[in-house]
Amino acid sequence: GGFTLLRGKNNRENDHVTMRMAKGGDIWFHARNIPGSHVILVCEGREPAVADQEEAAALAAFYSKAGASNRVPVDYTRAKHVKKPSGARPGMVNYFEFKTMLIEPKDLEEAE
Repeated sequence: GGFTLLRGKNNRENDHVTMRMAKGGDIWFHARNIPGSHVILVCEGREPAVADQEEAAALAAFYSKAGASNRVPVDYTRAKHVKKPSGARPGMVNYFEFKTMLIEPKDLEEAE
């Protein structure tokens, strides 16, 4: 859909893409209760199609500890609903007003 995806490769990068690069209207994705990458769908004021959100979720699922599973639950919410607790280690966040989708993990770089 012409949207940019940002992905953290470790805790520090997760912190950077989520807390510094993401804007409030962007959409944040992370495998539910599973260590893994934070993925940001950069919206730039546009509303992404469901297919765009599914691709971002598939990437978050792939780059999680459950990446070899058939289906992975991935939580997503607007970046403005993702907060870093005071004193929390890099990559640790709390989020609210989220939805969850069950998605097949997919590496978008290999899919091209």
